[in-house]
Amino acid sequence: MEKERIKISVRNLVEFILRRGNLDNRRTSVADREAMQKGSKIHRKIQKQMKASYKAEVPLKWEEEYSDFIIEIEGRADGIIDEKEKYVIDEIKGVYRDLSYLEEPVPVHKAQAMCYAYFYASKKNVSKIEVQMTYCHLETEEIKRFREEFSFSYLKKWFEEIISEFYKWANFQYQRGKERCQSMQELEFPYPYRNGQKELVVGVYHTIYTEKQLFIQAPTGIGKTMATIFPAVRAVGKGYGDKIFYLTAKTITRTVAEEAFDILKQRGLSYKTISITAKEKLCLCEETMCNPEKCPYAEGHYDRVNAAVFEILNEKDTYLRDDILNHAKKHRVCPYEMCLDMSSWVDAIICDYNYVFDPNVHLRRFFGDGVKGDYLFLIDEAHNLVERGRKMYSADLCKEDFLEMAKIVKGQSAKLYKILKKCNGFMLEYKRECDEYRVLDNLAGFSLQLMNLLGELENFLEKEHEEKVQKAVLEFSFLVRHFLNMYDIADENYVIYSHYDDKQRFLITLYCVNPKRNLQECLNKGKGTVFFSGTFLPLAYYRSLFSERRDDYAICASSPFLRENLKLLVACDVSSKYTRRGVSEYEKMAEYIYQMAAGKQGNYMVFFPSYRMLEDVYEVFQKKMEERQFEGTCILQSSHMTEEEREKFLEAFQENIIGTLLGFCVMGGIFSEGIDLTGERLIGAAIVGTGLPQVGCEREILKNYYDEKKENGFAYAYRYPGMNKVLQAAGRVIRTKEDRGIVLLLDERFLQREYLDLFPQEWQEYERCTIQNVEHKIKNFWDTTFKA
Repeated sequence: MEKERIKISVRNLVEFILRRGNLDNRRTSVADREAMQKGSKIHRKIQKQMKASYKAEVPLKWEEEYSDFIIEIEGRADGIIDEKEKYVIDEIKGVYRDLSYLEEPVPVHKAQAMCYAYFYASKKNVSKIEVQMTYCHLETEEIKRFREEFSFSYLKKWFEEIISEFYKWANFQYQRGKERCQSMQELEFPYPYRNGQKELVVGVYHTIYTEKQLFIQAPTGIGKTMATIFPAVRAVGKGYGDKIFYLTAKTITRTVAEEAFDILKQRGLSYKTISITAKEKLCLCEETMCNPEKCPYAEGHYDRVNAAVFEILNEKDTYLRDDILNHAKKHRVCPYEMCLDMSSWVDAIICDYNYVFDPNVHLRRFFGDGVKGDYLFLIDEAHNLVERGRKMYSADLCKEDFLEMAKIVKGQSAKLYKILKKCNGFMLEYKRECDEYRVLDNLAGFSLQLMNLLGELENFLEKEHEEKVQKAVLEFSFLVRHFLNMYDIADENYVIYSHYDDKQRFLITLYCVNPKRNLQECLNKGKGTVFFSGTFLPLAYYRSLFSERRDDYAICASSPFLRENLKLLVACDVSSKYTRRGVSEYEKMAEYIYQMAAGKQGNYMVFFPSYRMLEDVYEVFQKKMEERQFEGTCILQSSHMTEEEREKFLEAFQENIIGTLLGFCVMGGIFSEGIDLTGERLIGAAIVGTGLPQVGCEREILKNYYDEKKENGFAYAYRYPGMNKVLQAAGRVIRTKEDRGIVLLLDERFLQREYLDLFPQEWQEYERCTIQNVEHKIKNFWDTTFKA
């Protein structure tokens, strides 16, 4: 049998083995990285200018064979000069920083070129070879070169030291793979299959096997988490994938995934899983300041982190937040950076969407330019990816920030001050032409000025400044860089517009209306993707926002619960439309809520489209309770609840309570999704309104965008997002097969054909109701339930 190959790129090898010293974020750290597309353009331009003896983009590979496996190291030299037995390896780097500050090559850049030099010298059997580092300023196209000659014997010794250091990591990966595969031989699904669950398992496995994408619409209770994780794990065992990314939007769904992996581990699976937590939650200091002067864990971090990672990898298989924090303390390293390093060696990563899709946060080791892998993506509650995707790939700049930044740097850099004032001048011109909002064709002149600004910001950050100045300029440079990067990739899926925010500050926004191309580029770096949600309706809408492929699969699963366990009533004499809002309509809403709560003692939730309406209806409801001497307790969600307050709110929903509890909440908020109040903890919910997003320039731009494409603009901008919030809120009531409960939809618009078409299968037996007959219908449902 052919030996297993452990593959690593030249860049990843040298960055991993040779890193030393402090962790320090006081510089941009991205100053030396190639810009998104501009870097590759400058490469090609320089390569074309070279003589005929210059060979561009030369793939090089090195294999080191051991008894059990082969380490395969590959990369691509930017250029090789081949002149009369004289060989030069050319490594090109596009940078924004002023080249006058660059006195020698960046060590990891030089190390990459030295690897290529060793590979090529060995291939050509020469005793010496030169390395040339070519740095090019991305705006001025100024070039600075460094050249150095190396003997083959020196490169051989140097490279052997690197590969011997990497051997223990490669051996770890090899042994882990063997142990993982052996543990899967007898692994079976941990429970008897629920109705429809086996079809999901088969569908997920087939999707991964065929390297496709699958959209799953499956209601609560079918067991989506295990039905996606189990077949993904089995597919890895068969070699159809290597690393699982389980992506979530909320902490609670991350916990469910952790529990699913634990259940499989208890049944014999050997699988290393890590949960990546936000940097702020993994910081051991009071303030997240990643530099050796402010943080003891940043000082010498890179000298100790590899040993720390290797130790914990050999100690256990599950890595949660506390495990990471404790181990980081022990080795005095940054927990967050250690966590990211650990992710390279585990079998499954549970994390937020950001770590795969966000261009500023994504895990560069997996999703950087030119990086691909046998990744399997399981995307939970994927309906959240619509707005998250738009936000990740949008960008804006605020006029007032340019003026504020000019004040900060005045007297410290005349050149930077002058460019900031020029940029403010551009913004002022755009502002004069904007009343409420204005769609713009392009930002040609302004974007060029922003490029000049970014270069000067980088130069400013090369020098030492007062801490608050340095921090402010650094954060502003990130905003400018992100804006320019998004402008680079802006296409027909973007709308550029100027507008004012709620504080009347003037902004220019690059709005990613449809994120599908950007999301698909990330997903194409893996092998298979499963999107799943309990509220994926209509499926075509979500596909149009997530996927560019024409060969996607889809599964719409039925609810495993008895339909008679849910009583869905749609009120036909009340509405939350703006034109109807007022005391008389609020009286009706309060009456419906009262009848729901009076039907049976227990816990209920009432969801509103806004805090304002919540408070207005609550006021009317309180009076009704007093008038009828109704014994009930009301608790209200507020707009700025702490984590402790949220937990206290949910803890109030206990089983077997005496009396009635009503929780007044906001649709689309923290209590309308991702919470499990099973059994008697929640027996009913009233949903006021159709959940339509508030009218604003962004929504109107969305609507107009889709109208111009001959789609239903109102549906895309308002109806579909609103209905998703309704479905999520209603989904809190029936969580298990034992649950029984009532859902009241309090808006007559739900009876329109456009809304009825969005009802899931389990809602097809809905009933109309009015103020006059709702009491009877609710009483009848509970009476029938008690008899059953």
